Amino acid sequence: MEFENSLGPWLGKTVKIIDYFLYESLRSIDLNLTKEQMIVLKKLTDCDGLNQNELAFLTIRNKSSLARLLAKMEQKKYITRKLSSEDKRVKKVYITQIGQDVYSKAKPVLKKLIDKIENEITESEKEQMIATLKKIQKNLDSNPESI
Repeated sequence: MEFENSLGPWLGKTVKIIDYFLYESLRSIDLNLTKEQMIVLKKLTDCDGLNQNELAFLTIRNKSSLARLLAKMEQKKYITRKLSSEDKRVKKVYITQIGQDVYSKAKPVLKKLIDKIENEITESEKEQMIATLKKIQKNLDSNPESI
């Protein structure tokens, strides 16, 4: 099988194009926000006060890269981290008012990007693509060393 005709390169290229459009769109409205930071703000908007392990799982990041990301977000005053009252070894992450404001400004940009991505794609095509992507994720859910 030729690699160029497999799904891998097409998925990778598509993700890079989406990332580029999102980055440029956020930059055009002077938002100092990365895709990864926006994902964290979204998760905290949905459920504020998650601990770092929960956030690492939800954002599919390892603990050390999440810690670096959160440190940058804390410097920007998007989030704050506090020791858990139940377990002093656990830090909980909270979105600040600045983080809420930034996320509110980013949401319309994300909506426009989604509209652009889904332009001329029917609901059934979208459902089929999501089903296919879920199959790919399930296929890759096993041990990477088993390839």
